Amino acid sequence: MKVLLINGSPHKEGCTYTALTEIANELKKHDVDSEIFWIGTGQIRGCTGCRVCKKNPGKCIFDDDICNELIKKCEEVDGMVIGSPVYFAGINGGLSAILDRVFYAGGINFENKPGAGVVSCRRAGASASFDRLNKYFTYNKMPVVPSQYWNVVHGNTPEEVKQDIEGLQIMRTLAKNMAWLLKSLKDEPTPEYEEKTFTNFIR
Repeated sequence: MKVLLINGSPHKEGCTYTALTEIANELKKHDVDSEIFWIGTGQIRGCTGCRVCKKNPGKCIFDDDICNELIKKCEEVDGMVIGSPVYFAGINGGLSAILDRVFYAGGINFENKPGAGVVSCRRAGASASFDRLNKYFTYNKMPVVPSQYWNVVHGNTPEEVKQDIEGLQIMRTLAKNMAWLLKSLKDEPTPEYEEKTFTNFIR
């Protein structure tokens, strides 16, 4: 079993990375492999709503950034954790842009994979950011893995995050629950779903 830990911060080894590393270390204790994938600092285009991916599920037509690489990695693992710093009470813009495309183009292949959001915050805005990350999972029929509190660490530097003993414990509890859920679902058949129905608020 393997979990993909997506580092949605422009800082490769900053506060978000510190939280994800705590999760990775705990997963290892439960015989679950993990990989931290950094989205980097390169240009990431947003979704244009062209819907070409609906004719070719699992691939975005724009192949000039990390989108399709990340879709493939998400398809290959059993679960995922997405980490983001807080920017103006929301997730990082680059992360938002890539997740919109990854989950729109590839989400059909992520169904029933456990997912969790993790937020790194200096002071405030964590709850709104945490909620935003969970939207990607719930839209794609992915069980959301809980912890003992909202999945938040506080600090302005990795050293400060390491002083957030409650936050780090939350990360470890999250990892334990992720490992438990993965093992619980291992031999369970997935549900049979009805064909998805779409309606508009104004018909």
